[in-house]
Amino acid sequence: MGKKTRNRANRSETAADNPRRPCPCGSGKRYKACHGAGDDVIVVRPFEGLAAEPDLVAMREFLPSATAPLPLRTGGPVTLTSVLPGASAALVRDNGEILLGMQVQTRSGDLSADLAGALAWARSAEPGSSLPVVGPDRRTGERLQDLLEPETALEPTVHADFAWWLPGDSPDPEAAAMLERANSVIMPTEAVTAPGVRGAYWVDTGSKAHVRWVRTEDESSLMAALARLSDQGGLELGEDSRYAGSFRAHGLLVPVWDVDRDMHSSEWAGPAADFAKRLDEALAGLAEKPLTDAEHRAREVLSGKQITLR
Repeated sequence: MGKKTRNRANRSETAADNPRRPCPCGSGKRYKACHGAGDDVIVVRPFEGLAAEPDLVAMREFLPSATAPLPLRTGGPVTLTSVLPGASAALVRDNGEILLGMQVQTRSGDLSADLAGALAWARSAEPGSSLPVVGPDRRTGERLQDLLEPETALEPTVHADFAWWLPGDSPDPEAAAMLERANSVIMPTEAVTAPGVRGAYWVDTGSKAHVRWVRTEDESSLMAALARLSDQGGLELGEDSRYAGSFRAHGLLVPVWDVDRDMHSSEWAGPAADFAKRLDEALAGLAEKPLTDAEHRAREVLSGKQITLR
């Protein structure tokens, strides 16, 4: 069977011709166990064109407890969250505050359209209500790109727990138990903040510490630049780090470094800023100087270091 072709700009085939291959959405599941059950066109890079893209991807994929004000073009304030109670798509608090969830149970092929649909529901919902999932009936035809200021970055606040789930000092026993369960599985996570650094986060998994850095460059160019740095001995963040590999998330590549657990997350800000400068120089130099044979071999090695997010 030939591959079906649709609108190819930032989209992929349905993959129906090979349902056992990885789903193009980046979930890591096989297509038949993910989006293969429906007929959605999968938008591989749903947040493309937004300055908020790297942090949107991080909130969707690996930030355990985070909130951020959405930089909307119009309308009242809305808070984006990594995850809401019950993995809900949206929640309207009793005081009318609107919260949207990134980590939700959905089979949609376009996360950007889902978030726009959840926002449309929340703006007309009664206080105290929640939306479990965005179905086809909730989509409005709009996407985040239609609603957000495109050049305004997201500014997530990473929390140590989920206390923000329950405003007030005395939650009922059932809510308190839910909060305790959620807090018990959270991994300490903090943003790595420095000039030229965005979308980088330190996380302690219990056995190792990592820096995960969502990059927005074209994957081919980014891998070539990383290969050049590897050949030059400049791929590490510092003496107490090791490049572990990368994973793909929503059309972007996320390099990962193992780092010394005994060092505070803030100690990686300087090394990350230095690395950003080296990477920018390597990216800029690709147009003038193609990869050497040694750098091509380094790229092949790096391409084999694909890791699974845990």
